[in-house]
Amino acid sequence: MAMHEHPHRSAGFRLSSFRRDRASSTSESVESARSDTAIARAYVFASLRLLTGFVFLWAFLDKTFGFGYATPSGKGWIDGGSPTKGFLSGVAAGPMESTFHSWAGATWADWLFMAGLLGIGLALVGGFALRLAAVAGTAMMALMWVAEWPPAKHLSDGSASMSSNPFADYHLVYAVVLIALALVAAGDTLGVGKLWAKLPIVRDNGWLR
Repeated sequence: MAMHEHPHRSAGFRLSSFRRDRASSTSESVESARSDTAIARAYVFASLRLLTGFVFLWAFLDKTFGFGYATPSGKGWIDGGSPTKGFLSGVAAGPMESTFHSWAGATWADWLFMAGLLGIGLALVGGFALRLAAVAGTAMMALMWVAEWPPAKHLSDGSASMSSNPFADYHLVYAVVLIALALVAAGDTLGVGKLWAKLPIVRDNGWLR
């Protein structure tokens, strides 16, 4: 009788052990998949951060030195050109049309605009102060959205505005991207976000993160 029972106990032990090993293997596979997904997500957001940062940083450099792209050679800020005059004086629709015209070419407007482009660009490329960059960038994009005023079907002179969408445009997309990058701490990968977060002043003031 004992000899008949012994194989059953042995088989039961092996089956239980196999199930535990299988469950452990499955759990490890799930954790590995989650880890791989998290790493991939971190690098995707880091890449998005770097690309967006280059957009802002290049805009600053081109407007400053006139590389011949959006800003003609010899028309850069260092040559006496105004980074805001052309865009703001060309506003032809929306509730702030006259206000933007009065701001066009003003020294304070030039400095504030260029400081914003440089600060946001450096923060994104470096991966630090992303919350500040998100706030500043969203404010800048909101003003530029109002300046272009996508809801308008016609400009103030009666001509067609050629607006491609009554609400969504690239300014809103950039604003959402900036907010998303700040929320996911995209500066921790391929950036100095983790080092920045360890600074005493940043630890004590979360809004600097």
